[in-house]
Amino acid sequence: MTLLTLLKGKLHRVRVTAVELEYEGSCAIDAHLLKSAGIYSYEQVHIYNVNNGDRFSTYAISAAPGSGIISVNGAAARRVALGDTLIIAAYAQIAEEKAAEFQPRLVYVDSHNQITRTHHEIQ
Repeated sequence: MTLLTLLKGKLHRVRVTAVELEYEGSCAIDAHLLKSAGIYSYEQVHIYNVNNGDRFSTYAISAAPGSGIISVNGAAARRVALGDTLIIAAYAQIAEEKAAEFQPRLVYVDSHNQITRTHHEIQ
């Protein structure tokens, strides 16, 4: 069986609300955003910084639902600045025979990290 790595969930153009260098690590993300994108706490995420082009991976942790929090913590905090725009993505291994029908969960937000639309609303 062949497995393909496909985009599972994406938070598109979220803004960094906190940068915590002395924190243990990870990226704290509003729980409502995580759920909408199908990303779990402690799941590996890839972060793409639109402002400076940096790309790095860490893991997601849940922040207060509806808070709009996007806090990049620990060593990764050196890769962002407060207010930077990020794309946060999670990937999954999908059997090739199921790839054609697979649909990622895409979440789009406003300047306060509140959901404006999801993938299913724009199909």
